[in-house]
Amino acid sequence: MRTHLSNAAYGLLDYAAYPIGMLVVAPVALHNLGVAQYGVWAVATAAVSTGGIIASGFGDANIQHVANRRGAGDNAALLRAVRSMMGINLVLGIVFAVIGWILSPLVAAHVTAADAGLRQSCLWSLRMASVLMAVRAVESVCVSTQRAFERYGAAVRVSILARLLALAAAAGLTFVSHNVSVMMAVTGLMMVAGLQLQLVALKHLLAAKSLIPAFDRDALRVLLSFGAFSWLQAVSGVVFSQTDRLMLGVSAGAAAVASYALCTQMAQPIFGFAASGLHFLFPYLSNRNASSSAASLKSPVLIAFVCNVAFVAMTTGVLLLFGSRILHAWAGPEIARGAAPVLAVIIWSSALMGLNVTATYALLALGRVRIVTWFNLAGGAVMLMLMLCLAPRFGIQGIAIARLAYGFITLAMYYPLVRVLFDMNHAHQQATAVYAVCEDA
Repeated sequence: MRTHLSNAAYGLLDYAAYPIGMLVVAPVALHNLGVAQYGVWAVATAAVSTGGIIASGFGDANIQHVANRRGAGDNAALLRAVRSMMGINLVLGIVFAVIGWILSPLVAAHVTAADAGLRQSCLWSLRMASVLMAVRAVESVCVSTQRAFERYGAAVRVSILARLLALAAAAGLTFVSHNVSVMMAVTGLMMVAGLQLQLVALKHLLAAKSLIPAFDRDALRVLLSFGAFSWLQAVSGVVFSQTDRLMLGVSAGAAAVASYALCTQMAQPIFGFAASGLHFLFPYLSNRNASSSAASLKSPVLIAFVCNVAFVAMTTGVLLLFGSRILHAWAGPEIARGAAPVLAVIIWSSALMGLNVTATYALLALGRVRIVTWFNLAGGAVMLMLMLCLAPRFGIQGIAIARLAYGFITLAMYYPLVRVLFDMNHAHQQATAVYAVCEDA
């Protein structure tokens, strides 16, 4: 139990540390850089984050397979899987780095359209961000493998330290330089140093002579069959999480986007904390699925579900009661008034998404990645269609209502989860009965 609590705490820390760090350094950077330079920095860091997420979308496949092989005691297959994952992510990282490098001039021209003097700085900031996508892709192999071993502390400590030091160094540089590309260069050095530490720790954990990327046929077959769907989820998640703001901006204007975005930021931790705090369930169940009976999986899934519901209920209640006051104090009365019609709906939509966390991780651990993918794609597609229908007539309220559809549809994943657990238990009982008959004979 202590290990699970520690893993949950590190999962929450991993989720919260960087956003909090950004909030802390934002006033300093904004004051020293000015609005335009700060905007360039925000775009470049967002590019690293988005590209890194897409390039490392196979991470869940690595967690599931490595945890499963660890549970089966097959260390040779485990190492082959990690080296194959290195190969996959390195290829993806390079591909997206090249795409980012090629698109950088176009993006820089649009971002700095009103200030041609910033264009070169923006261009090289985006190009450095493109290179860092590949660094993030390789780092994700280290982090996901440590998580597969249920060592969240080891995975998170180095990652958080590197990111926070990069933020601190970037903020410190603003006192002596207003060049965003220099800030990105320092960020890159910190990330590369963090990656080196991660690789050393991973090599020691696996007792491996080498972590050079490889392409083992059997490992690739398993990783790609699972990872293609987890990658599709990562891409669709990036798209779905940004489309609502774009639609609202077109239909209702920038002021409505500001109110809406702050509401979603305030409600996001309901899902975010639930997902990060319960992430340890994924490798834990993957490991047990390979080393224990099917019946033994029911109890941890049920306990996780109860904790999931309790957390979501508590945080949702707090935000429903005090959300308006928090928003008023955080963003001012004008934003609070604009958010009043949709705040409760957005909180409920985040709560519905938070409730599906246990089903998502349990199904992924049991290898049912296709179920998770199709439910998420269906939820996102219905949400987008409703937004297209409701936004022109109801504006910000229509966008917020459409978000509810995503949560309701993905919540239905509990039905196939119950069916899977029941079928596994039934098969286990039949196998036990056959074994008993054979023993008697």
